[in-house]
Amino acid sequence: MKSLLMIRLDQFLKLTGLFETGGQAKLAIQAGEVFVNGELETRRRRQLVAGDTVEWNGEVFEVQLESN
Repeated sequence: MKSLLMIRLDQFLKLTGLFETGGQAKLAIQAGEVFVNGELETRRRRQLVAGDTVEWNGEVFEVQLESN
């Protein structure tokens, strides 16, 4: 069985360097400033998979996940 790699939205925003803390990412998500795959997303624990796109402040990032 193939396992699906995922990452939470708030973790992804932190890892991209857009926010220094998870708290800052949470506030931006709850304020309606973040879009996932072109749709407004207000759930910080939204699970992202490879190929999803995340947009904040006019910047778009594609989720790329690798297994170790």
